[in-house]
Amino acid sequence: MDWLGIAQNIFMTVYTIMLVVVSLYGLHRYALVFLYWRHRKNAPQQAGQFEDLPHVTIQLPMFNERFVARRIIEQTCLIEYPRDKLQIQVLDDSTDDTVDIARNAVEEMRAKGHDVEFIHREDRTGFKAGALENGLASAKGEFISIFDADFMPEPGFLMDSIHYFTDPKVCVVQTRWDHINREDSLLTKSQAIFLDGHFAIEHVSRNRSGRFMSFNGTGGTWRKSAIADAGGWKHDTLTEDLDLSYRAQLKGWKFVFLPEMTSPAELPQEMNAFKAQQFRWTKGGAQNAIKLLPKVMLAKIPLKVKVEAFFHLTGFAMHIFMFGLVVLMFPAMYLRCMPIEHGTVWRAIVDISVFTLATMSATVFYCASQGVLTGKWRGPLKYLPVMMALGVGLCVSNTKAILEAWLGRKSGFVRTPKYGQGAVEGYADPAPTETATVEKTRKRNWVPVVEFAFGLYMVGCLLCCLLDFRAAVTAPFLLIFTFGFFYVSLASVQAMRLGAKKPTRATETVR
Repeated sequence: MDWLGIAQNIFMTVYTIMLVVVSLYGLHRYALVFLYWRHRKNAPQQAGQFEDLPHVTIQLPMFNERFVARRIIEQTCLIEYPRDKLQIQVLDDSTDDTVDIARNAVEEMRAKGHDVEFIHREDRTGFKAGALENGLASAKGEFISIFDADFMPEPGFLMDSIHYFTDPKVCVVQTRWDHINREDSLLTKSQAIFLDGHFAIEHVSRNRSGRFMSFNGTGGTWRKSAIADAGGWKHDTLTEDLDLSYRAQLKGWKFVFLPEMTSPAELPQEMNAFKAQQFRWTKGGAQNAIKLLPKVMLAKIPLKVKVEAFFHLTGFAMHIFMFGLVVLMFPAMYLRCMPIEHGTVWRAIVDISVFTLATMSATVFYCASQGVLTGKWRGPLKYLPVMMALGVGLCVSNTKAILEAWLGRKSGFVRTPKYGQGAVEGYADPAPTETATVEKTRKRNWVPVVEFAFGLYMVGCLLCCLLDFRAAVTAPFLLIFTFGFFYVSLASVQAMRLGAKKPTRATETVR
């Protein structure tokens, strides 16, 4: 018996299956673009107008946001809504001088006639979800708007969106995120395109085709009674917004997404902040898949909703399959380059074809989103190689997040540092000296080392493929992978070194 041949066949079968799974999620992007095109004109309509405007509470959760705390409080007070029907809650869990900055800003706004409540918790139980739930106890509004500290809500936010709640079945009105520092760097430009795809295509296609969508944790408004009906804010996952969204929709509540309404915000400025954000979203997504997917599959809802929910809740799996493909890259190349009689050349053709098809789906998806938002669909083309590299480079950190979720390992809610950059006149732009991984303690972080090692591994694969014409067709992908691992690794190390050398400083004075 040819045990070597059997082992080779098993290996290549596993590798091909992983490629097919990755490609299925890539093909899902085509489905989202199709759904967008088919339902793009099904814009939500207001059921009516409130004759007497309802009371609204705006919650501003924050933790150690010294650079942006004053800005979000002052900006929120500019929202156009009757003062006697608008309450603002500053939900501050800070452990630094943000407490004084926020409290003083609140006192100034109260002196100007705004109903602003400052709530400081010493105990961060539940993190953001706990702060939001705690604030509900004293919230006066029938509706609860939420803005993270780095957002800058538009003055017309409430008046332009509140009337959608005249439909008693609507529980959430979500606006689209905009980016005040999109043009700052290659990293922020890439993030902006990633998020534009999520909001311009994913949200619109899901919402207007009658499928489940998610609240994004900020830049939107909830019906207070719907929060209670769905079971309230829970903190057993790191993405409490996704959790509550699905629980509410399983109860029959409706979401409204308004892509024409924007809520500007700041994108993470440096790699560790971006990785921490992606880690939290990935781990939270995996936790919610474990928690919610069985309930969704057993619920009495249309099949189309279940199928889309499956892809939505398990989208995080792309990272771990990509990690597996990278690990198996060299042996797969070796087997492809063996003589034809070993029967592996045809698999190389299949692998490359499937992978290319999936890659093209990303091109279609992100070009479509920019076409929708700017009318210039060619815009993302020059950034796609960097976006692919960034996605691959993150697979080590995000695989760690998935494994922690599957193993039930608990972790804290790591905030994404904001620096007030690209903001408004009168606010300083401090240098990013604090990182998501270097905040209180200097913990040893092995992830950049593994990422760098993967970069070296990709260099080896790249050299090998150039020595054999049968594998040379994979060289462009390997070059992108190599750049991605080195870029993510070295940018992470640079951010940690900056954080270690320079003390965190606040440019906002306590007034």
